[in-house]
Amino acid sequence: MSTNAPRYCRCGNRIAWNHAGAQCDSCERQAVQSTAGPPAVSAAFWDTPALRDALAAQHIGRVARAYRRHSGFAARYGRNGVSQELLGTWLGLSQAQVSRIENGPPVRNLDTLAHWARILQIPAHLLWFKLQPGRSVNEPREKPQPASAVPLPAEIPRRLPAADGLVHDPDAVAMRAFRTADLQAGGGHLYASVVRYLQADMAPRLFGTDAGASNPALFTAAAGLTEMAGWMAHDAGRDASAKRHFGRALALVQVGGDHQLTAHILGSMSHLASYLGAPDEAVALARQGRAALHAGPANPALEARMLALEARGVAGKEPADPAECARLLLRAERALEDTPAASASTWVSHFDEGSLASETTRCLRQLGDLEQARQQAERIISLRPSHRTRSRAFGQLALASVLIAQQEPDQAVGIAADVLNATQSLGSYLVISQLIQLQRQLEPYSGNAVVAEFLDCLQDAVRDRLAFYQLTAEGQHPHEAREGP
Repeated sequence: MSTNAPRYCRCGNRIAWNHAGAQCDSCERQAVQSTAGPPAVSAAFWDTPALRDALAAQHIGRVARAYRRHSGFAARYGRNGVSQELLGTWLGLSQAQVSRIENGPPVRNLDTLAHWARILQIPAHLLWFKLQPGRSVNEPREKPQPASAVPLPAEIPRRLPAADGLVHDPDAVAMRAFRTADLQAGGGHLYASVVRYLQADMAPRLFGTDAGASNPALFTAAAGLTEMAGWMAHDAGRDASAKRHFGRALALVQVGGDHQLTAHILGSMSHLASYLGAPDEAVALARQGRAALHAGPANPALEARMLALEARGVAGKEPADPAECARLLLRAERALEDTPAASASTWVSHFDEGSLASETTRCLRQLGDLEQARQQAERIISLRPSHRTRSRAFGQLALASVLIAQQEPDQAVGIAADVLNATQSLGSYLVISQLIQLQRQLEPYSGNAVVAEFLDCLQDAVRDRLAFYQLTAEGQHPHEAREGP
């Protein structure tokens, strides 16, 4: 454990000992989220003299400058409003390009104007140009689908034959298809597809006839798929939606009566609570999950997950309890060594040695035990093959972060470069946010030629991925109002 004096974020929270940044995890996540895209604004936002004049001049650069300097942004972005660099991140431009657009001649390309207007959410009636026929500012572009995604048929038959010749539950088949695609493509690409399946296929069967009310298995299936939607929303950077999905899944599973799935959902809620900086809630939810699990058939792997999640919550408390955290992790390791469950729920995702190493790494980083965290991160990488793109990337990024904290930036750069190459088509906002955090950790070492060269590459990659992520995410927001059963 470190004996260094504690550091505090401007919000008052203590900064983890091994965290290189000047902000706590919560403030850093908020900063990362601010780079993903502009905030929603009201219609009155556009009714200022500066914006009215800029729009009347039909000059998108002047509109951008008036937008950036709007007084409504002062509380969120500081007295000077949105910086050119941040606006450029939203639009997929460099700071220098934004400056030239603001101070140069008017942009005339209609496709470019329409794309920027869509991103900044400029009301259509204020624009001096027309969009393509049948298309409005707020209408989403057609979203490209990653090649790695597993397409599902528009209408899934009620009973499907599997490779073993038996007839299987189509909802379980859909779950497996989504899981397989998610491992490689990421939740950012798949979230809308899962929500669509819940709305178009599950909801009518649950609530459209009397059959659903007398079929607990259908409610269990809906709970499993809704829980999956929560994870995909989380991976897409939509934590409020993830929380609603998890809560709805918990309500659905109460009707279905699957104790293992109940525990699994409570574990997912515990993870989200830890991620959002609520360790006490995370511990309570993990304990509730264990209690729910003990009410039904034993599942040692799921027991291990609950113990590991409780340990993570304990590690995040103020003050932390390293001894209790270690005890819980040891119990999780022993549970994982037990005989696998004889009757594991179809709807519960796998928790294995790599999963435990991931949770252990998170705990050790929070506790400041860098050497042990490094060993566990290396273990994640050894246990996650290349086709487990996102899981392996998380392990690699955790190792890179630890190496930077140990003042070994050259090694960290080599690992991070591998992540950039492997995740080019991955639709995971969580990976993008971790890349941004890594960028901030490396900045103090920019005098190192190797680091400086990689930072230039990383900055371009992050900007491009945020722009592409925003493009592919357009049009998914209407689902926020009705996310499933």
